[in-house]
Amino acid sequence: PYGGQVLGLSVAATTSLTAIAAMGSLLGFGLAARWMGRGQDAFRLAGRGVMVGIAAFAAVVLAGPMGSALLFFVGAAMIGLGSGLFFVSTLTAAMALPAENGKLGGGLVLGAWGAAQATAAGLSIAFGGTLRDAVAHLAQGTALDSPSFGYTFVYHTEIGLLFLTLIVLGPLVRTRLLTDTSTSTQNIDAQKIGLADFPT
Repeated sequence: PYGGQVLGLSVAATTSLTAIAAMGSLLGFGLAARWMGRGQDAFRLAGRGVMVGIAAFAAVVLAGPMGSALLFFVGAAMIGLGSGLFFVSTLTAAMALPAENGKLGGGLVLGAWGAAQATAAGLSIAFGGTLRDAVAHLAQGTALDSPSFGYTFVYHTEIGLLFLTLIVLGPLVRTRLLTDTSTSTQNIDAQKIGLADFPT
């Protein structure tokens, strides 16, 4: 709707945004697999996806005042890319959770992750649409009364929520780095002790 009401795009053009976002997601899946295959931390990679999403929504917001359909399409592709990186990273991090006393299995984790993603997607669409309509209604008859105001308010809210997500991811990345460092230090110490115990 943003592309049609604000940028005057045709129905065909706005429909193609779904395909563009999907291609961005596929690219994100591929990049996430490649980077994590090289040992990239899942939480750090999720943060990278969030940062791509922040830039993507900024591009979408700027597309309206600039009247740039190209910038809007680039933003849609980047939204797909960021979500692809984030989805694969969080799923990998969830699947890597250690099983304790057989209570936590891979199937349960996968189901919980899928339910959380589906619930969040549904609620976000409902919340975003309701917020857009409410803000647009409140702006009627004021200097802010324009087709783009309700949308940009929602996009700015999304950017704020993405920054909050980065704040939440920060301690997870830091904890993982500290854990990895302590583990590697213990391994080095163990190797030193083992070598010292060999007869000379």
